[in-house]
Amino acid sequence: MRDGILYVAAGPDYLDLAERSARSFRALNPGLAIDIFTDGTPEPGLFDRVEPIPAGATAKLASLPESRFERTLYLDCDTLALAPLGDIFALLDRFELAVAHDMRRTSALIREGHAERPPYAFPQMNCGVLLYRRSPAVSHFLADWQRRYLAAGRKRDQITFRDQLWASDLRFYVLPPEFNLRRVTMLDAWEPLDARPTILHSHRLVQHLRGAAERIEGLDQLLPEERLALAQEWKAFPQAEGAPADRRFHLAEAAAGDDATIGADGVAPVA
Repeated sequence: MRDGILYVAAGPDYLDLAERSARSFRALNPGLAIDIFTDGTPEPGLFDRVEPIPAGATAKLASLPESRFERTLYLDCDTLALAPLGDIFALLDRFELAVAHDMRRTSALIREGHAERPPYAFPQMNCGVLLYRRSPAVSHFLADWQRRYLAAGRKRDQITFRDQLWASDLRFYVLPPEFNLRRVTMLDAWEPLDARPTILHSHRLVQHLRGAAERIEGLDQLLPEERLALAQEWKAFPQAEGAPADRRFHLAEAAAGDDATIGADGVAPVA
């Protein structure tokens, strides 16, 4: 099959999230196939194909090469569709892979490296929205990513993905942020014709699994919470208060130093 969405869900909680995400994408993209690799039993009829998670470095890294689609859009379970995907798959007529930059790029968490030392201007990518096509080059890339991940011994796969991408000759494209909307307060800053918000991807959609009392179901609940979190995060950097708009970012980075734990919720942010 030519185009399709792929999820990987280990455990009932993440299967529940994947089902919610899949419903949102199916509603806005009728006719697009949606598959899942899982160790559970999904809602009947929601997914076009259900496969067991193969053995490998992680459930995700093992599953990515096994997609049956010629052109695959892999999505983390904490995603929701905000608009039809449109012509996103056409990117793969020219490129072999597309992925968006990670957020919080001056933090120690996102600057962390392993075998390679790319410059700051080549940050970690957020691998929760990953568009790729079937080809020998991509198969080699995914296999090498698994090898590097195991060798590094790090939990976050973005670290070795960055290494692999930096060292590779793979033709890739960086997606605009509306296709991996992590910082939803960007919706407050964008002008009317700046962007078409398409894929919401937020760790706050899983906050109920991490001890939060409230489960966030969509953008209407998420945006007010993110606005509050943004204000709280700036309060953690009194050095930046009253500084020029651009300068305050540099002051915050200097104050944070190598501390990867500073975040609006007081814990290391999930990239």
